[in-house]
Amino acid sequence: MAKINFLPTRDWVVLPLVKKEKTDSGIILTGNAEKNLRTNILEVVAAGPTCATIKEGDTVMIHPTSEGLIIDLDEGQFVMVNEFMICGVIPQ
Repeated sequence: MAKINFLPTRDWVVLPLVKKEKTDSGIILTGNAEKNLRTNILEVVAAGPTCATIKEGDTVMIHPTSEGLIIDLDEGQFVMVNEFMICGVIPQ
């Protein structure tokens, strides 16, 4: 899990922004094609202080049609979503 120098407020959750530039078989993706291969199961990098059920380090499933806020930090690009956009936590 990436450590970041950013603390979200309220119920915001920070997740890694996973982009695929090519498929497992080696096809290079361009344009909007990469959006179809993004995963919706991610590990929480940071969680705001009012998150009721989500904490840093949880593996969560995001609703596939949710849109998040993309943020650029020194550590890379991340996506922020509100806790209500998370469908559930995957037990480890």
